[in-house]
Amino acid sequence: MNLSFFRLVRLFLVVAGLALAAASVALAPARAQTETSTTAAGDSLLDRQRAAIEALMERGENLQRLVEQNATDDARLVELRLELEDLAAAFLEAGVEFRPRLNEINLRLDTLGPVPGEDQPPEPEIVAEERAALVQEKAEINALLGRAESESLRVNRLIDQISAMRRDLFTDTLSKRYDIVSALSPGTLDDLVAEAHDLYRAFASWLRFVTTFKWQSVLIATLLAMAAAGLILFVGNRFFSGMVEVDEDHPAPTYLSRISVAFWSTLLPSASLAVFFGASYFFFDYFNVLRSDIAAMLSTFAQVAVIVFFVNRLARAALSPGRPDWRLLPVDSKSAFRLFWLAWMTAVTNGLDVAMNKINQVMGSPLSLTIAKSLIATVIVGVLVTLIGLVRPARGEEDTQGRPRLTLLNYFFLALGIGTTVAAILGYIGFARFLSKQIVITGAIGATMYIGFLSASAISREGAFIDTALGRFVRRRFLLEDGSLDQLGLVASVCTNILIVAVGVPLILLQWGFQWGDITSWAYRLANEITIGSVSFSLIGILTGVLVFALGYFLTRGFQGWLDGSVLTRGRVDAGVRNSIRTAVGYAGIAIAALIGVSAAGINLSNLALVAGALSLGIGFGLQNIVSNFVSGLILLAERPFKAGDWIEAGAVTGTVKRISVRATEIETFQRQTVILPNSDLINAAVGNWTHRNKLGRVEIRIGVAYGSDVKRVHDILLEIGRGHPLVLKNPEPFVFFADFGASSLDFELRLYLSDILSGLSVQNEIRFQIVEAFEREGIEIPFPQRDIHIKSGPGALGSAAPPAEAPRTAPAAKEVPEAPAAEAEPAAKETTPRRRRRRRAVDPDS
Repeated sequence: MNLSFFRLVRLFLVVAGLALAAASVALAPARAQTETSTTAAGDSLLDRQRAAIEALMERGENLQRLVEQNATDDARLVELRLELEDLAAAFLEAGVEFRPRLNEINLRLDTLGPVPGEDQPPEPEIVAEERAALVQEKAEINALLGRAESESLRVNRLIDQISAMRRDLFTDTLSKRYDIVSALSPGTLDDLVAEAHDLYRAFASWLRFVTTFKWQSVLIATLLAMAAAGLILFVGNRFFSGMVEVDEDHPAPTYLSRISVAFWSTLLPSASLAVFFGASYFFFDYFNVLRSDIAAMLSTFAQVAVIVFFVNRLARAALSPGRPDWRLLPVDSKSAFRLFWLAWMTAVTNGLDVAMNKINQVMGSPLSLTIAKSLIATVIVGVLVTLIGLVRPARGEEDTQGRPRLTLLNYFFLALGIGTTVAAILGYIGFARFLSKQIVITGAIGATMYIGFLSASAISREGAFIDTALGRFVRRRFLLEDGSLDQLGLVASVCTNILIVAVGVPLILLQWGFQWGDITSWAYRLANEITIGSVSFSLIGILTGVLVFALGYFLTRGFQGWLDGSVLTRGRVDAGVRNSIRTAVGYAGIAIAALIGVSAAGINLSNLALVAGALSLGIGFGLQNIVSNFVSGLILLAERPFKAGDWIEAGAVTGTVKRISVRATEIETFQRQTVILPNSDLINAAVGNWTHRNKLGRVEIRIGVAYGSDVKRVHDILLEIGRGHPLVLKNPEPFVFFADFGASSLDFELRLYLSDILSGLSVQNEIRFQIVEAFEREGIEIPFPQRDIHIKSGPGALGSAAPPAEAPRTAPAAKEVPEAPAAEAEPAAKETTPRRRRRRRAVDPDS
């Protein structure tokens, strides 16, 4: 038997060995094919990335040549810089493509192990060939990575070079000095006449072309542009009616009303005019109405017209020369009138300078003519700004002549005006034109932003949002209370401030020499990655995380409402169980939403290990009570020793449980006082629950009868009254207990069982009335404490009074169950002895 067993084992081993050999032979081609395919994939990746890197290098060389060719064009340099930044990112992406293949190569080399030494047997030829191929491929990849890295560094140096070139251009423009004497020579006047003649011929030829061939297109384009502008005005007046025009019937407008009218009466007409010119230019260009020279000049004319109109509307709204009640600045009517015209004429002068400068560029005018026109315009702007600085405020500290003193704002405008004039006279035309441009455009943008900030501040005041048109609409539409509308006013104020900054700051940066490419690049970097030390975060990621958390929060609340209102209610689940389930689902949903929001924000949870360690240390010291209450709340929700709606007694607190949270439990006493008890107190101390599993409970009513009464009859009367009450249970049935022989009464106790213990007070009240009425019918006396006084007559009566009789012992207080809170009665756990009327007993002097 043993021999046959060993034979079977030997036969099994032989068969297993043959099977393994066959499997290895069968898998060898597959393994070889896999290795071949892996090598082929590596070769294709090398070829593909080599071609991509060479194409990127060629693109970089082309961009470098373009930078050299456009060294004096600031706008073109910004565009080239953006292309170079994309090129640098493309080089990085090309290097990242090699990471998976490098990981595979390193893993395979680790699997093959080190090369055998001289004293070791050589490795198989196929292994040596695979090792050599992998090493060669790795070397080629590293070479390509080196080229990509060097090209990326060269591109970054070129980007820095563009930044330096732009700074030099800006500095040269402001610091370059021109010869104004030669610019004011008589020959400049001849150049002006020749330029006017050339300009007239250019526009005349274009107008003949338009009236002959393109008048239908011009008519259609103009009508479409007017329709677009009219739509802006109609929608604006529809939604902001009452905030565009001054209400003459409102003699004393509020500050918010004045700001709103100033803001919207400036913004809407200006936006409508801008839309008209923009749409006209678009449709003219679409119908091929414009020539290149005419298009450049008309575009500048439209921009100047919009800016001048905007300044006019803004100055009129802020100063209100003819309406002092609607004025925003503290100046008198005369000063307001002067400031309005000075501000408007400053904008007109600066606009004419910009328009004529564009004409000079298009028409190829001599430099002397450009300098002369800019000199005259900047000097006029400087004088106008100086006059603005001399306008005194309506009130303030007075000087020696009784006039209001000049403020810091006055001195600021004086410095700007005098500086612009002096710079122009000294020949620094570029610097003077830059100052005059900033005075008009940046000043208008800044004033608009200031009015917007004032509007946001006024809306955030308590009760202000309710009086606005939007607030009244929201109240009618959603039936919100004043508190909710005030909160919406705060939200509207914050959103308004953000919108003002997001629109105003880029516009100001554009006036100070920056290009749209700079702003978009900064915005992209600010939104995608902000680095502080070794910590990096993204505003877009944070906003995404906040939105994801808000979505999860509202989904959780909606699921809670559906679960409680549709599922648990239909299943007739107990209210306490529903509250526990709803609370647990709420906390779980919020926790999950928070985790998903943190992940969506791009915050690595593993980086929170240090914070978690510090938090653990804090829990060990200062957060013990918080954690104890939190864990106790979880225990209460899980074990449910009491639930919402139960009547409990916790120490000195008695009342109804209103809400159980993870930190504390809210109890409402029968005096309608809300008590917040930490959950750890409810776990560590004894808690009495009158309605734990059901509302069944027992009440006791104690009554005393006089000595000599028929106790059997008393027993029957009490039992009959207890059995006859409709709220008293038949099983267990009422019970009358002969409690004690009291000092002045025979004490009985009527014990009743109620199906709803919360109705105990009303039951006791009704039964006591019935006991009094029954005892009066039966002639049974309810005794009261009394004292006998004995007065001795004869000698020594005053010196030796009779010892007082022992005071009768009153019956102990009986336990009394309170009425339900719905009956507005206060449940109490104890009952006091009824107040009894004391009767004086006649004293017999002979006794």
